[in-house]
Amino acid sequence: MKNKYIVGIFGLSIIALLSGCATSNSEPGALVEDATDVEPITNVEDGAVIVGDNYVSENDGLTLSEDAKVKLEALKQDAVIGFAYDSDAISPEYMTLLQTHAEFLRDNISVKIIIEGHTDERGTLEYNVALGERRARSVARYLLNLGVTPEQISIVSYGEEKPAVVGHTESAWMKNRRAVIVY
Repeated sequence: MKNKYIVGIFGLSIIALLSGCATSNSEPGALVEDATDVEPITNVEDGAVIVGDNYVSENDGLTLSEDAKVKLEALKQDAVIGFAYDSDAISPEYMTLLQTHAEFLRDNISVKIIIEGHTDERGTLEYNVALGERRARSVARYLLNLGVTPEQISIVSYGEEKPAVVGHTESAWMKNRRAVIVY
């Protein structure tokens, strides 16, 4: 437990250095080059970097139309964005999916999301936490560019800590290199 705490603090320090102090303009239509508008890092827990005040869905108790509830359930089923090895670049195959999520979020500004960044098991714990954060920020930046407000987005990086698939093969690693939009 103590080692995870130390690793978490070390990873947090590295992330703070990598993040810098850049600011961004998040007006709809403006190109957001950095997703620093997304809630800042406030907690380290179980080897994950948690962004935001808590990790409890803020959508509980929201009043949505029946149509919006149906759309939300469909979006929850299609909320994984895959990444290439050692990359935080969003592949063109996920752009339509992200546009669909952005449209829903723009139409339902009271809905909030958490973007989870994940990596495969290769690399150090510190590097993977930073890469997971870069992946989550990349998705956040894309959504911000499509008009989603920064107040709707929080991010968390789990690095390699929560694999989708346990295994030591390219197939398993490919499924673990992802960002997940959680409503």
